[in-house]
Amino acid sequence: MVSGKLNAYESNLQYARLQIQVLEDRLRLQRIAKYGPGSEKLTSLQLELLEFEPGVSNVEVAAESEREALPPSSEKKKRKHPGRQTLPADLPRVERVIACTSEQCVCGGCGQATTLIGYEESEQLDVQPVKYFVLVTKREKRVCKRCEERGVMAAPLPPRIIEKSLVSDQVIVDSIISKYSNYVGFPVMWRSAPVWA
Repeated sequence: MVSGKLNAYESNLQYARLQIQVLEDRLRLQRIAKYGPGSEKLTSLQLELLEFEPGVSNVEVAAESEREALPPSSEKKKRKHPGRQTLPADLPRVERVIACTSEQCVCGGCGQATTLIGYEESEQLDVQPVKYFVLVTKREKRVCKRCEERGVMAAPLPPRIIEKSLVSDQVIVDSIISKYSNYVGFPVMWRSAPVWA
C-alpha cells in the first residue's frame, strides 16, 4: 500500500517536472519571437534579463548575443592564506621544555621505553615588567621503535587563555590589567584626591 502511494507521488512529480520544462520552452520561444533571431544565441538567463530591461532594441539584442557567456557566479576564488606571522628575530628567546608524561615515556604496546626524536616548537610574545622576549616552548615528541603503528606522541600543551595565539597568557593578563585597573583616562583630580585635614 505504501509503495503504491510512493509510485503515485513519483509519477506526479515526474509529470510536474515535464510540465515545468514545457512551460520554460514556451517562454523561451516567446522571448525569441519578441527579441528577434539574434536572441536565439542568448542563454535563458540573458533572455530573462532582457525581459526586465525597458525598450530593448534588436541592435542591443544582437550586441548581447555577440558577448561571451559569463562564468558561473557560484565559483568563488579562494584566497590563499598568508601564513602565520613570525615574531622579530632580534628579540631574545627563552626556551621552556615540556617533558612528556610518564605514560608517554613507556610504549603502551610493548612496554619498552620510548625514544626522544625531537621537539614541537611554538613561539609566543611574552613579557616581563618592561621587558619583552619570545618564549619558545618545546614539547617532547616520543616514538617506540618497535611499535611503528602506535605513531608519534607529543607532550600535552598547557592550557592557554587564547589557543594558538602569538602572545602568551602573561601578555594578555598585563593588557587586561593595564586597560581596566591602570586606566589613565580619568581626570587628574580623580587620580590624586586631595587630603582634607
